[in-house]
Formats: sequence, C-alpha cells, structure tokens
Amino acid sequence: MRWLSKERWRPRLATVVVVILILVMALPLVGLFFFRLYENQLIRQTEGELIAQGAVVAAVYAQEVRAAGIPQEKLGSPISADPARDNNYPYDPIEPRLDLASDDVMPTRPAALPATADPAFAAIGARLDGILDETQKTTLAGFRLLDPRGVVIAGGDEVGQSLGDVEEVRTALSGAYASALRLRIPDQPPPPLYSVSRGTRVRVFVALPVELDGRVAGVVYLSRTPNNIVKHLYGERGKVTLAAIAILGGTLLIALVFIRTVSRPIYALIERTKRIAAGDREAIRPLAHHGTREMAALSAAFLDMAQKLQARSDSIQTFATHVSHELKSPLTAIQGAAELLRDSGGAMDEAERKRFSNNIVTDAGRLNLLVRRLLDLARAENLEPSGESTTLHAALASLPIDTRLEARLEGGGDIRLGISAENLGIVLANLIDNSARHGARQVAIHASADGERASVQIGDDGDGISAANRARIFEPFFTTRRETGGTGMGLGIVLALLKAHDGTIRLVDSERGTRFEIDLPALI
Repeated sequence: MRWLSKERWRPRLATVVVVILILVMALPLVGLFFFRLYENQLIRQTEGELIAQGAVVAAVYAQEVRAAGIPQEKLGSPISADPARDNNYPYDPIEPRLDLASDDVMPTRPAALPATADPAFAAIGARLDGILDETQKTTLAGFRLLDPRGVVIAGGDEVGQSLGDVEEVRTALSGAYASALRLRIPDQPPPPLYSVSRGTRVRVFVALPVELDGRVAGVVYLSRTPNNIVKHLYGERGKVTLAAIAILGGTLLIALVFIRTVSRPIYALIERTKRIAAGDREAIRPLAHHGTREMAALSAAFLDMAQKLQARSDSIQTFATHVSHELKSPLTAIQGAAELLRDSGGAMDEAERKRFSNNIVTDAGRLNLLVRRLLDLARAENLEPSGESTTLHAALASLPIDTRLEARLEGGGDIRLGISAENLGIVLANLIDNSARHGARQVAIHASADGERASVQIGDDGDGISAANRARIFEPFFTTRRETGGTGMGLGIVLALLKAHDGTIRLVDSERGTRFEIDLPALI
C-alpha cells in the first residue's frame, strides 16, 4: 500500500463545486468591472443623449444663420457627399461609437486660444447664448457653439476664444462628426467607493458639424460626464437587489441540482463500495437515487462487477473446497499405505506388500490425473478467443476413432462455427467420451444456423442422467464413476471453453439417453 503515502493531494468534490459556484456568482461582477460592459453602456448612452441635444441646437443655429443672410463665402469647408447618407435621405442618423474598452482616453481638453469672431456669427451666438444656459441647467451638459473657424460664439465663459485646435473640433470643422473620451477635471474629490469605476474619470465630448447648403456653418460642441456606475446602481438599488437575489437563488438551485444529481450518488456509491469491500452482501443492490442516466449506468456497471466478483469469490471458495477434498482422499490413502509399508512391511507377505504398493501407484495416478485436469480447466477459463472458425466436419476428422461407439454427423457439418478446430475437438471429445462411459453405442450430431448463431445438438443412446443428478452435472468434481477413474471435470472444461467463445451448453430433455444443446456464434 505504499502508493497511498505518495498519492498527490486532490480537492474534494464539494470544494470544486463551491469554487465553481463562487465563479458563477462572480461572473456579473467580472462583466461589470473587468470588461466594463455596464460602464461602456453608460458612456454610449451619454454620447447618444449629447448627439440628440446637439442636433436640436444645430437645427436652431442653421435656421438663424440662414435667416441672417450670411453669404456662402463666409461659411466653412464644403461637406463631401456621403453615399450612405444619400441612400437614407432625408434621414441622417448618427450612432454612438465610443467604446471604453478600446478607445484611448485622451488628455483633458486644451484651453481655448484668443481669437476674434465674425460679427455676424457673434450676433447669432448672443441671441442663442441664453437658450444654451437654460438648457445646460436641465441637461447638465456643457454647450459651446462655434463659428466656421472654430471661435466660440455662445456657451460658457469662453466666448470669443478659439477651440479650432482641439482634435474633435477640427474634425467637425472639416464636415465629419467626431466624439472623444477625455480625462475630466474634477471640481471635487470623488467618494472612495466610486474609485473602482473608470467611468468617473472621463468626460464625453461630441462635436457636431452644422451643415448649410453643403458647407459647414459652425460646430455644436458638447460635453458631459457619464453617470457613475456605482451611483447608477444605487439609483436602481431595488432592481439590483432583485437581480442579486435571482443570481443567489440561481446559484443555490445549481448547487441543489448538482448535489442531488452528482454529489450525493457519488458519495452513496463510495459508501456502498466500502460496505461491499467489508463483505456486506446486502450492499450489492441498486442505489436509492441515481440522479443522472450516466450515474445510473455507472452504478449498474459497478454492482454488476461486484456481483460477478462475489460470484467468482464464491466459486473459488467452493472450487478450493472441492479440490482439497479430491486431493485429500488419494493423499490420505497414499500416506496410510506408505506408513503401513514402513512400519509393518517386514511382517507382510509378498501379496500384501504388492497390494499396498499398487494402491499407492493407483492413488498417485489419480492425483496426476486431477492435476492435469485442473490445468486443462485453468487454461479453458483463461482462454482468449483466437478469432478462428471451423466446421463439425473438420473437428470430427481431427478426433481419434473411438471403437467403443459410432459418432454420426446427421447434418450441418459445413456450418462455420466461431471456435477453433482444436477447442471444438476438445468439446466433442469430452462429450463423446462421457457417452461411451455411460453405455452409449451411438452418438448423433446435428447443427443448424439461425442468423448469427448456430445450434449443435449432441445426443446418445446411453443410460442417460437421473433426475436427481441433472442439476449437478456442471459442478466441478461431480461424477458418478469415481471408482472407474472419473474426475468430474470434463463438463466443467467444456463449459469454460464454450464461454470463452461466447457460447453456452445445456442439458435438454430426451426420450432416450442424454442430449446436449450447444449454442455458438455462426460465421456467414
């Protein structure tokens, strides 16, 4: 049992299950904080809201520019044609495109530079500035309205300064929508709990070009800090609590199902194994609960193996008892005769000494015969099928002629049987010899095939087998002719050889003599 001390540590099944369940419960948190799924959704939501607000401001601003009659040469860059937009005309949707997981977070927005706005655009900005301020109070978004050169004409305290060098503004001035994630400038320290969220440190910037007659009339530049994930979850605490309860309940349900269908049957099978190993025959019975089809199959296979091992153990025990009994009788006789010859041989006459010597030789011969038959039985029981096949014609031709009786093949001699000629010859030789020793004069053999199986009938005209002995003829060492040298192992060898070739033998009723029926695989 040295291997027990060297066995590597392995976790218990319950430990593995607990770890798996913890991982299952942690998956939502992993999605929230590691993959930023929820934060990214909040950023996309913020960008979509800024686009919607900017589109309204852009439409109002374009109307003001058109009403002011500003000449086209004062407008900005021409906007190139977009085939996708032309196909959707008059609709021009802008989808949020920021991704916290893949987009780089840019530095804080550069400061505005001194500049001078065109008076015509400045007048429009002055009229819209109050509207933007009132809108900001509700939306919490920062609004900057820029002229075609990127100069702020409305919104905040940067009026009259240029934002044209800001990357997303520069893109919008060329006629394309642009958005960016930038580090925010916090106006107060964030609460410690919020520090787990990356989204609290960024601000979403959106630059929307204002189109008028195919040219850029200005840019609506908006920004806002997205909602914090922890703050948002706190605001949805009722739903979050229900979700947590659902996750916990689902995890417990998984644990219950796993314990009932896997863990409990495994531990029950382990306990049953220990009882069987301790010799408890009552433990060889199906489990009360299998859980799954695979566990039921495993349990059935294990119990079948246990039953076969138990039967094998009983057979070995019975066989050992028979062997010891069979060997003990001649050994006792040999020992007694030898002791008599040793102690009283000088006082015996020649006839007595010869009689005791003959007894020793006879019993020694019986011992030798028993040993040979035991070896034959052991070979038969451990025989592996060779895959060979033969016919009754070939097997009978290989047997020596028995002058005591006539063996007649009545039909089916050409059917190929799934057994080698040598082993089939041993089977037939034992059966024919038994018939001859029980007074038979004729043995009739007939074979027939039905699909992949063949039936071989072997009957004789001998004395037959009494009703009291019919159930015992395949028991090892059972014989009715022990006085004439019978060992009672011939039919045991026949049975073992046939089992090794997926065959069977049974005694069938007969009006006269003895009749056996052998079932073997047939090769078509």
